[in-house]
Amino acid sequence: MQNLAGSDPSAGPGTLAAGGPGVGSVAFAEVSAVAPAGPGGFTSDIHPEWTLGGHPNGGYLLAVLARAATWRAEDQHVIAAGATFLRSPSPGRVAIDVELLRAGRSASHVRARMSQDGQPCVEALLTVAGLPDGDPPYWDGGAPAPGDVAFGDCVPLPAGLPDGGRVAIMDVIDVRLEPATAGFLSGRPSGRGELRGWLALPGGEPFDPVSLLFALDSFPPASFDVEYAGWVPTMQLTAYVRARPAAGPVRVAQRAGLVAAGRLDQTCAVWDGEGRLVAQATQLAGVRLG
Repeated sequence: MQNLAGSDPSAGPGTLAAGGPGVGSVAFAEVSAVAPAGPGGFTSDIHPEWTLGGHPNGGYLLAVLARAATWRAEDQHVIAAGATFLRSPSPGRVAIDVELLRAGRSASHVRARMSQDGQPCVEALLTVAGLPDGDPPYWDGGAPAPGDVAFGDCVPLPAGLPDGGRVAIMDVIDVRLEPATAGFLSGRPSGRGELRGWLALPGGEPFDPVSLLFALDSFPPASFDVEYAGWVPTMQLTAYVRARPAAGPVRVAQRAGLVAAGRLDQTCAVWDGEGRLVAQATQLAGVRLG
């Protein structure tokens, strides 16, 4: 989950200056790549620019685990994942262990663990299967509706902070918020607990099923639309990838459910540019409000 004040929980709300990010040139496929390292083992190098206050984004880490889980799977993708975030790895080399729990005809189940210097960081159970390519849903009456504000009419989320700090990841991705949900940028959240807008990867890289896992954790916490809080660490993330997305930016909607006992739950939905719901997630995070 993103936060706009790095690891400092005392950072105040202030006013964030709007402005376009300097979208970087390193492709997501490159920064999330894995390399085999023995039976069931992989390594990956966590990129320092895909961080918030020095901590790698949770969806980014889950995407790295997905790369490892589907390393040798032909035309197979992670369609569901449940990840628990134990501690934040530092940018640099991490080890990944992958265990095939069950190989089925329609879906397989995999356990993956990311560790650094012998310390476990992220544990995930992942379901791997084929994904439809452009097939319309059989029924979508219970699905959320996408917004109707165009990419160009949304407000770019800045990398700069009120205290002069910087959120590194905002200099490599392009997050744009619908004006009606961007009030927290000027210290005026709406109180609805909802953020909507668009996400583009560096250099216009098309989304795939792996980078959709990152998209599900790419926006600031929806609690920012209630009250600004600097540090909102992800504790658990459950993600579903429903279809291969069309090329281009994706539309994102994130809504807070309940803020209580220092914890926030929120849901996230992602649509491609053709309006198809391509990914969904539920997340539990720590938060300090009030």
